[in-house]
Amino acid sequence: MAEPGVETRTRSSVITARAAASFDPVGRSVATARAFVRDTLQGWGYSDVVDDAVVLTSELVTNAVIHAGTSADVLCLRTEDGVRVEVADRYPEREVPIQGTGQSFGSPDRENGRGLLLCAALASRWGVEYTPTYKQVWFQLDLPQRQVGTRSAGPVLPTSLLPVADERVRVAVVQIDRGGTVVNWNEDAEHLFGYAAEQVTGKPLTDIAAWPHTPGIGTGIIEALQLSRWEGSYGIRGADGRVIPVYASHLRVRDTHGEPSTVCLLVRDDERAVIQTPLRAPVTDAGSESRSADPFAVFIGSPAPDDLDGLLQRTVERARDMLDGDSAFLLLATDDETELEVRASTGLPSARQRFARVPVEAGTGRYGSARMPAVHDDLTAVPGAVPLLNDTGMRSVVTVPLKVEGRLTGSLGVAAEGAARYSNEEALRLQFAADRIALAVESARLGELERLRRGSLSFLVEASDLLAGTLDRDQTLALMAQMTVPTLATWCAVYTIADQASDPYLSYVLHEDEDRIDGLKALLSKIDPPDPVPTPGARIWTAPADAAHQAALRTSMRELGRSSSPVSSGIGTTLATAAAVGGETVVLPLVARNRVIGMLTLGKPSDDHFRQEILELAEDLSRRAALALDNARLYSERTAISQALQRSLLPPGLPQVPGVEVEVIYRAAGEGNEVGGDFYDLFPIRDGAYGFAIGDVCGTGPEAAAVTGLARHALRLLAREGFGGPAVLERLNAAILDEGARSRFLTLLYGELWPQEDGSAVLKVVCAGHPLPLRLRQDGTVEPAAEPQPLLGVMEDLELYEQTITLDPGDVLLCVTDGVTERREGTRMLGDDGLTDVLTTCTGLTAGAVASRVLRAVERFAAEPASDDMAILAMRVPEPHTS
Repeated sequence: MAEPGVETRTRSSVITARAAASFDPVGRSVATARAFVRDTLQGWGYSDVVDDAVVLTSELVTNAVIHAGTSADVLCLRTEDGVRVEVADRYPEREVPIQGTGQSFGSPDRENGRGLLLCAALASRWGVEYTPTYKQVWFQLDLPQRQVGTRSAGPVLPTSLLPVADERVRVAVVQIDRGGTVVNWNEDAEHLFGYAAEQVTGKPLTDIAAWPHTPGIGTGIIEALQLSRWEGSYGIRGADGRVIPVYASHLRVRDTHGEPSTVCLLVRDDERAVIQTPLRAPVTDAGSESRSADPFAVFIGSPAPDDLDGLLQRTVERARDMLDGDSAFLLLATDDETELEVRASTGLPSARQRFARVPVEAGTGRYGSARMPAVHDDLTAVPGAVPLLNDTGMRSVVTVPLKVEGRLTGSLGVAAEGAARYSNEEALRLQFAADRIALAVESARLGELERLRRGSLSFLVEASDLLAGTLDRDQTLALMAQMTVPTLATWCAVYTIADQASDPYLSYVLHEDEDRIDGLKALLSKIDPPDPVPTPGARIWTAPADAAHQAALRTSMRELGRSSSPVSSGIGTTLATAAAVGGETVVLPLVARNRVIGMLTLGKPSDDHFRQEILELAEDLSRRAALALDNARLYSERTAISQALQRSLLPPGLPQVPGVEVEVIYRAAGEGNEVGGDFYDLFPIRDGAYGFAIGDVCGTGPEAAAVTGLARHALRLLAREGFGGPAVLERLNAAILDEGARSRFLTLLYGELWPQEDGSAVLKVVCAGHPLPLRLRQDGTVEPAAEPQPLLGVMEDLELYEQTITLDPGDVLLCVTDGVTERREGTRMLGDDGLTDVLTTCTGLTAGAVASRVLRAVERFAAEPASDDMAILAMRVPEPHTS
């Protein structure tokens, strides 16, 4: 049963669109639900009923998630004549109070129970529906009757007060698909930005959009394109390289197939009045305005922007309109109140002024009127009183401070082109407005700082991880640049200093537009690098902007002199480079281990400034990057020294042995090692005789390599002195023992080789603790070619003997270190038997093919890379050629 006016179903109407969302039973869900309904209805073009729908949704969702403690499902349905919103909760036993039954709808002054009362007051129709699992409250809001073509209107203004625009107002219409790619580009877009449609169609909008980005702050362009409706300012990089400030209105639509896209209307920023949505004035009863109107809402409008930049921009626009000014500006104070930073302006070249800083205290070039309200009738009489307005054509200005609990937090000003436009009365009006918004601005600023700190911390953690992940100098330089562009700057250059006697060298250049890199590099190469000053912090460097300006001027003059010649492409490149570096450029020293090892240079395009928080973040990054770069330098130097010393321990080259094929394969374990504990050698002793050796020092790395060098050089020296194999090894054993604590035991196979005239080869070998050499005969049999004897470096008195081997044509002698035979995978080991099986399959192969087959067998035996040094020496007596 339902009372009159409380319906249980809506009238029959065609639903043309729907949107749904669910909200958890937590307090923040109420605000999220309000935003969902507001964005949905504004996207549908139903701004006339947005406020009522948001109020009703807020109350019903509050009843569900706060009072009932259940989740809430919100469904918006669009019809031809209005909108229906349904709010369902999971608490069906709560009944709707019915009029006339003794139950009360509730009172507006009560915390709960107001939702249905508001539905009865605001909705065209409303009702409640029950199911076994949930209760649903719905309301219908009909669109107001209005004349065709009328949506909102402003008052009739005198012609002199109308916004100024070009003779022909151009509105660029750009359509972006779901992937952010341009699919439509109209004629006005071509005229405004210089690109033909075929040049940009199919490319991401981000390629030409200059969207200010700060870690942890603000909506990015990709997120803005996903919103149902968005308005605001950004820049479009034109075909000439210059950034054109635009005001944009984005509308998210979908085609008949359900495919979403975004339609962007763009005008020059100073013509924003053409497409800017008029703000709805707060609706209040005349009799109650003085009692209930919120002064902040009255001044700023409702709903208030929820981000700092939007709030500041709305503030300056309202302040300008309130005092009928030509421009307005708002500056925020630094934490120590010594400087003011430009954060919003209207009617001024905002791109040139944004984030610029001026001192607060009095004096030339300082902002002396920041702490008290001030009125200047004629700025030409007091030049420099308001530095922000220098060379802007503004003559009269009124400025007032923003204060919170007596602390200066900012300054708000309105200026006009005429003199003596403002009096103390206007100053009081502006001060009243500033007092109303100061707390909200400070709260939004603190929220922005907190998001910035969190974003900065995340950025620095990621940067540290990336820099710590490489010890390559070139890769470190590339990472430094890629982390700063475009997150912190539009372009960057890294200078490095090899030593204190060297000049800075331009090592790396990066620009967010790859087409600008070559021109930027050429420009920086022609000017002197910045001075390597170790003082921490960022300092301004004007040389690039000055050089670019002069180059553009010279190029333009040359082109003017060629009146009969077509304009060359060089001027376009020069002007684009000048625009790229025409803004603020700062230099941060790269200091590591108390020495300046380079400079990190960051730059902005024309008329842009760095904000202080970005410079502080860049300074933190420069400290981390400097240490990473110095670590990479030290690693490269030590690696080069190590490799040079290691290469000196290897044989200079294998000699050609007449009548014998020789092949060596050597692998040192460990990254960057060229020599380890395993070694080999083959060298001439005297006419017709050659010495060869293959050995294994206990352990790996530099310590083992030191013994390797001792052994190899001692073998050559002793063999050439005429000592036989046993005598050579006995003297080498004594030399190793003389090393004392640094000595290491050594396994060694040493032999002497004599090629014979009959095509065979005679070998005398001594196998001191080493894996036995294997002999492969022509018939495929494999057998050890020597007997084991004691290893070196353990006992002082050794009694070694040599054994004689004759290799017939076609025979192979294979010598390996234990890195081959002890190759493991789990409990399996290749071993001597496995090596013998491999060698059995090598009959008829050359020495090189035998060594390669053995290596492949070792590598394939286990999936993991080898952890021990490995040497393979194969010698084969070739068979005689038959004609």
